[in-house]
Amino acid sequence: MVKELEEVVDVPVVHVCTVVPISVTVGANRIDPAVAIPHPLGNPQLNQDEEFALRTSIVEKALKALSTDISEQTVF
Repeated sequence: MVKELEEVVDVPVVHVCTVVPISVTVGANRIDPAVAIPHPLGNPQLNQDEEFALRTSIVEKALKALSTDISEQTVF
């Protein structure tokens, strides 16, 4: 679906994912590795401040990926 949004609607998309090889195989252009399958944007074993910092870093990396011009699949 991320590839379709970029090609059909011409909207840049970042695929935040936990299994990068699958994202590469399906053709996602901008890939942001996440934490784990059951908790892609967090880690319940961290305390509240550490988890907030983790989530913030993943989202900031995704925003940077959106603003980066790319010519091929890129893992950020």
